[in-house]
This record gives sequence, C-alpha cells and structure tokens, in this order.
Amino acid sequence: MNNRKEQLAALDRLLTIMDELRAQCPWDRKQTFESLRHLTIEETYELADAILDKDLAGMEGELGDLLLHIFFYAKIGSESQSFDITSIANAISDKLINRHPHIYGDITVADEEEVKRNWEQLKLKEGKESVLSGVPNSLPAIIKASRIQDKVAGVGFDWEASHQVLDKVKEELEELSDEIVKGDKEAIEAEFGDVLFSMINYARFLGVDPESALERTNKKFTKRFVYLEQQAKLQGKNIKDMTLAQMEVYWQEAKNL
Repeated sequence: MNNRKEQLAALDRLLTIMDELRAQCPWDRKQTFESLRHLTIEETYELADAILDKDLAGMEGELGDLLLHIFFYAKIGSESQSFDITSIANAISDKLINRHPHIYGDITVADEEEVKRNWEQLKLKEGKESVLSGVPNSLPAIIKASRIQDKVAGVGFDWEASHQVLDKVKEELEELSDEIVKGDKEAIEAEFGDVLFSMINYARFLGVDPESALERTNKKFTKRFVYLEQQAKLQGKNIKDMTLAQMEVYWQEAKNL
C-alpha cells in the first residue's frame, strides 16, 4: 500500500481539486451544507450496501465519495471562517486522544467493555447532559434503538446475562398477544414497539447487528422473489394469476440457488 508521503500527497491533490471546483464549476459553487445533506446520506447508504455485499472495490469508491463530501463541507466552512479541514482534523485528533486515556494517559483498562464505559463517562465530563444526547434524532429507528442500548449499557444500565434478555422478549410477546386479543390498535402498536426494542437488545447480547441482519434478509427475500417473477415470466404466467402453491414451487427453487 501507499506510504505516508503518498497518502498526504493524495489528500493535498483532493484539496486542490476542491478549491478549483468551488471556484470554477457552477454546480459546485452553488452547493450549501443543506443541499449536500441528502447526498451525503445517500452516499453513506451506498457504502453500507457495498459493505454488506463484501464489495471491496465498491467500498473504495463509496469511501472516496464520502471523503469528497467531508472536504466539500470543510471548504464551505472555510469560506465563512467557521472551520476548515485543519480544524476538523485537529478536533477529531484531540477528541481521540482525550477519549483514550488508556493509550495517551495513565489509565489501565481490562477489556473492550471498560473502554466503552470510560468513553461514555468522559463524554459526560465534557459537558454532555445525558449519555443519550449524542444519539441523532433523525437516525432510522432500528439503528437508533441499538445506539440507545449501547450507550446506556456503557454506564452500567444493562442486563447481566443474555437469557434475561430472551425472557424479556418472551414477556413482551405475551403482552403483545394480550393486546391483539383486546383489539386496541394503539396498545398493539406500543407493545409491538416493545417487542422490537427487546429483540434489538437481544441482538446486542448475541453480537448481531440488527440493522445488518434485517438488511441481509431484505436482500435474500428480494433475490428469491425476483427469481420467482422471472420463472413465472419464462413459463408465460402472470404472477398475479398464480396460486400460492404454484409460487411456492419457484420459491423453494430460489432457496437452493
């Protein structure tokens, strides 16, 4: 791989290109923090897709797109003297040093869990009003629930063993069943949310990323259903006119691909 000199030269090249585009390109010159926001979110999801697909070449490309966005935001920030790439890099470097006293200080830690607990405690000392204040409100619900549980566990608010979490899942399922019998839609939704929250917490104890697990299932289902559609078309059938039994034949075939 490239050495440090080559890495710095590549970053300098991108900085120069960003300056030139901002000065000369009508589209780049027009962009603002707000106009780039949705594009950054889109690029992040494209990277997430490449990661799930284990597409290393795709990851390289998408990481480049995100790096461009960081440089773009830095350039816009520099134009109002708010921040630039130097202040951004120094800020994250300072944060990493402060949050890793076991590396840059005299703190001793036993394992990864202690590192995570120290991290949350240090954030509180830095002025955070709550360990949850760092969880963005706009996160997708599954990721948000996972981050909430990670953070409260970091300060000791957690179950002691995975079987306790599984018992909680079963308890929530029973409560959901009770509300389904009663037919109260609002209560059903509330209990369904509790079931999901408990399942996400159980995933954490199992070492499973619930967002990735669900997305892998989405991809698997999509692949199988597309196969079903293709096979129906090859047989001259309209999928809407097929029985479930007929569709099940192709579905089982798809599972063996």
